[in-house]
Amino acid sequence: MAWRGAAASRPCVLPAGYILVIAEKPKAGEKIAEALALGRPLKCRWRGIPYWILRHDGRTIVVAPSAGHLYGPHSDSRGYPVFDYEWRPLWEFEKGSRHLRKFHGLLAMLSRRASLYVNACDYDIEGSVIGYMIIYMLGDVRRARRMKYSSLSPVEIRSAFKNLAPLDREMVEAGIARHELDWLWGINLSRALMDAVRRVTGRRVILSAGRVQTPTLVEAVRRWKERNLYVPTPRFKLSVTLRYGGVEFTAHPKGWEPATREEASRIASEIKSMGWLRVADIERSEKRLNPPPAFNLGDLQAEAARLYGYSPMKTQSIAENLYLEALISYPRTNSQKLPPTIDYHSIISRLSRIKAHGLGALASRLLRETRGVLRPAQGRKDDPAHPAIYPTGELPRRELSLDEWRIYELIARRFLAAFSSPARVSSTVVVLVDSKGRRFEARGLEVLNEGWLAYYHYMRPRESTLPRLRVGERVQVVKASYSTEWSRPAIQLSKTSLVKWMERVGIGTEATRARIVEILFKRGYLESRGGSTAATDLGVAVAEIVEALIPSMASPELTRRFEEMLEAIRSGARTRREVVEESKKAIMGVIEEFQRNIEELGVKLAYSLGAMRPPARCPICGRESAPGAPRGLCRVHLEALERLSSKAPLIASKLGVSLREAVRAVARRRGDAGRWVIEVAEAALSDEAIYSYLTRRASPPR
Repeated sequence: MAWRGAAASRPCVLPAGYILVIAEKPKAGEKIAEALALGRPLKCRWRGIPYWILRHDGRTIVVAPSAGHLYGPHSDSRGYPVFDYEWRPLWEFEKGSRHLRKFHGLLAMLSRRASLYVNACDYDIEGSVIGYMIIYMLGDVRRARRMKYSSLSPVEIRSAFKNLAPLDREMVEAGIARHELDWLWGINLSRALMDAVRRVTGRRVILSAGRVQTPTLVEAVRRWKERNLYVPTPRFKLSVTLRYGGVEFTAHPKGWEPATREEASRIASEIKSMGWLRVADIERSEKRLNPPPAFNLGDLQAEAARLYGYSPMKTQSIAENLYLEALISYPRTNSQKLPPTIDYHSIISRLSRIKAHGLGALASRLLRETRGVLRPAQGRKDDPAHPAIYPTGELPRRELSLDEWRIYELIARRFLAAFSSPARVSSTVVVLVDSKGRRFEARGLEVLNEGWLAYYHYMRPRESTLPRLRVGERVQVVKASYSTEWSRPAIQLSKTSLVKWMERVGIGTEATRARIVEILFKRGYLESRGGSTAATDLGVAVAEIVEALIPSMASPELTRRFEEMLEAIRSGARTRREVVEESKKAIMGVIEEFQRNIEELGVKLAYSLGAMRPPARCPICGRESAPGAPRGLCRVHLEALERLSSKAPLIASKLGVSLREAVRAVARRRGDAGRWVIEVAEAALSDEAIYSYLTRRASPPR
């Protein structure tokens, strides 16, 4: 078999009996081929898809790429429930997968004359399934081995090839089971939702649900509702500016605060009139701040969101690009641990060659600081397949983008910090009293020893200086004032907060969580609105239907139970067949419950899609009116009115204004009050029927 590759300088000759190494993506294939080749590998192309031929230890090796998953479950059956399926090439039935046909053709051609097959896809569940299915469908799994590595650095690739392992059958079985469970839940629940709409409208609308997707949507909608129903209350923050020895500092009430605006104003005037506070106590302490562990994917996503506003999917995508460039280890890991088997001295020595962003100087500093004794801080979380994310020490072969540098620098600095010494900070709390015995406190903070903060400055505490005071001394009052602060909802709704919630409750995987959140946006269940995340009417309707009629799908409990079953397959305690059959029974129970209420569900979905108009509509938003609501308010605005009614008397008392003025104050709190609360407050101010309902329901202040 011989032909000339487009990029080859010699014919691409394939003798029989070569080793076929299957990479997950073309870039990974190139890195593997370069690492295994004694010289430059021969680069060939088949219908535009690259592959590489090389000699290694006297054997011919062909490295060929996939493009992720080439196979997936599929059924030709219509309707639901559907439980019959087979694994087929994705390009045969999945829209947008036509490009996979060439990769499939290349691997089919190369598999025919191979004597040994090596699954060199990423060492995780997904990579195990990708490589196994290719070998199973096109080659011979009896003559297959597994490469296990955590980075694409040449040293690690050569070591992994030298120590080939048997196929990781349990991981493969768990991965196949995950795909089959996701397919079974997704196709049946999605078809049920679409059938409900079709029955009442005759229209075919694309809707989706899933084993992990649906409880995540329900949680997102719960958070969305709580934010929009939030009624803020005011508090009054006293600030006293003091001067001693030419140094000004600020004190605040210790353990108390003014209950009303009138009280805050009175106390501020009294303190200004007094002109001094007396030092009652001084507490000084030193604290040791231990270095943080190296990142896992979830922590990296949260930090990139905090510092740069990146979505979890963007951070994951950038990290995967850095991995494919062999600059960092495998990023889709849950581990916060760095094992002793990695040559950290070599990595840090190579990092010292990187001049950009001061990383080289930091690496050199760390080697001097530790004198080569490198013991990393370890976190609690572990991953059986991969360590925490670390830089490989390889130099970039191309100019990195700003986004890539930011993520790389986070990973490298956090890695270096893990080996550094604890930081030491000094904290001072000064307690002061006025002539009436009211207590105030001022706080100072000073970093005594930077330790790891020199490497990872993103977590450096803000320093504040206090003058040298003594107990009993009087301190001059420069200014005393108060400000009105409104409470804000503690609950968060963002892509990052949803990914962290999924991680906390144990659903999804490091590889899938960010993608599932993106699917909720793609399906129109969530949307970006004004820089924040919002649930759409359709998303709310789907979540409410699931909560009302399929409570097992609304909670993460069912999903987590199946996640535990998948882990049991991975450990060899259960079989794929057992778990899939149990899932089919659970799906059947859900479908039966759904079908008993399908007409009612179809109407609710049709309203949210705008395919049908409700007989009575909310004057604020056009949703279906709630029974007994004033002016035909919908259920969400009625709930907002009820919550506003319960809080308005307290707000009026704190501000010292009338009930109407309290409602007006809430209507102006656009950064604090929930959207539905603001809308109903504005409606109450212009509609006496709604305002009258509010006053009748208002509770006296506590």
